[in-house]
Amino acid sequence: MVSEPPPIDSTPIDEEPPDPDRHPIRVVVTGDLHRWRLTVGFRWILVIPLLIWLFIWSIGAFFAGIVNWFLTLIKGRSPLSLHDFFASYVRFTTHVHAYLFLAADPYPNFTGKPGYPVDVEIDPPAPQSRWKTFFRIFLAIPAIAIASTLVGAPGGGGGNSGYQDQSWSGSDYAYSGTFASGFFLLSILAWFACLARGRMPNGMRDLFAYGLRYAAQTWGYVFMLTDRYPNTDPVEPAADLPADPRPVRLGVSDDLRRSRLTVFFRFLLFLVHLIWLVLWSIAVFFASIVNWFATLIMGRSPGALHRFIAAYVQYVVHVYAYVFLIANPFPGFVGKPGTYPIAVDIDGPERQHRLKTLVRLFLAIPAFLISGTLNGVLFFVAFFGWFVGLFRGRMPLGFRNVGAWALRYGAETNAYALLLTDVYPYSGPWEFAPPRPAPAEPEPEPEPAFA
Repeated sequence: MVSEPPPIDSTPIDEEPPDPDRHPIRVVVTGDLHRWRLTVGFRWILVIPLLIWLFIWSIGAFFAGIVNWFLTLIKGRSPLSLHDFFASYVRFTTHVHAYLFLAADPYPNFTGKPGYPVDVEIDPPAPQSRWKTFFRIFLAIPAIAIASTLVGAPGGGGGNSGYQDQSWSGSDYAYSGTFASGFFLLSILAWFACLARGRMPNGMRDLFAYGLRYAAQTWGYVFMLTDRYPNTDPVEPAADLPADPRPVRLGVSDDLRRSRLTVFFRFLLFLVHLIWLVLWSIAVFFASIVNWFATLIMGRSPGALHRFIAAYVQYVVHVYAYVFLIANPFPGFVGKPGTYPIAVDIDGPERQHRLKTLVRLFLAIPAFLISGTLNGVLFFVAFFGWFVGLFRGRMPLGFRNVGAWALRYGAETNAYALLLTDVYPYSGPWEFAPPRPAPAEPEPEPEPAFA
């Protein structure tokens, strides 16, 4: 008897299985950093029609969201037609905010179609957990708090949109709206930079791209596009590496484990460090005045002052990492390098530009504003991470990484303001995000053939 051949597997051999770590909602950045000064100058006027349409669309999204919630609860997945409606809405929201914040240059279309330089990829409908669907608004509160701190609500620039009544239970739009967000304040800084240089700073564009990605995942989670929770880890989208070497660098050796006992009493344990931090800050204040005169005269920070102030900056990172739950061990009191799981390395004294030294505090104002926005995220990470650490004994990876990013940028800002370096702080999450692929070079034209 001749045996029958085994059935042929019709699955393509080159088709890879889906990546379980791949989020169903992703932001892809393809645009360059060039900005046309004319449209930059009138950006806040040009964006008005987009914001009006976004506000109208948000009212429709509110009522459609109620219908989608019931259908997803019954069927276990979002209907395709509503899924496509909300996918276009989330894309359009991202396009408008990217245009407003100068993360992209072209004028967006009004349909939310793909193809914008800061675009959103959204997977087709997939089965969703009904219990997650039932409690979706309550589960989304941490993500909404972080997204609103960065980007604001998707409903545009005026009034209480229906969306916010749904997500914030009638909270004041002045708090959560786009124009009260941290990114809107930073976009004013970007406006001046683009108007002066005709280019968007790399780090700021990557900071905006991260916030837009997190916001897109948040609104997608709220509107039932997926039940996958927004990812705070700044690993996506891919970021540019800084062009110049960084004199202040972040080191992370934390294993994410947290002691429940010390998590519960974390703020009380911090009070000992708070007293020492205040005393050291007073000493650094007077030392920084001496250091300013010395650096202005010598062109570099004196070694002894540099070591004293650098130890203070490192100590601040250790203490804040502890109190904000970005690390677990109780820190030491001297800011010694290499002794804490979240730390910064600071290079020794280097030549500094005297003119930059003369007006250093004024030059540092934008960096302090950016640091304040990241610290707002750090606060929410610590607040919600306290509950997670208390019940699970672990800090989520995304919370830890975005908190470490905020601490690194704060350390760079302090180092810049205190004259440890004149290299400006870099706002992008270059430590965590893989480098953005370089654009393909055009193929050389073939040489003409001669007879």
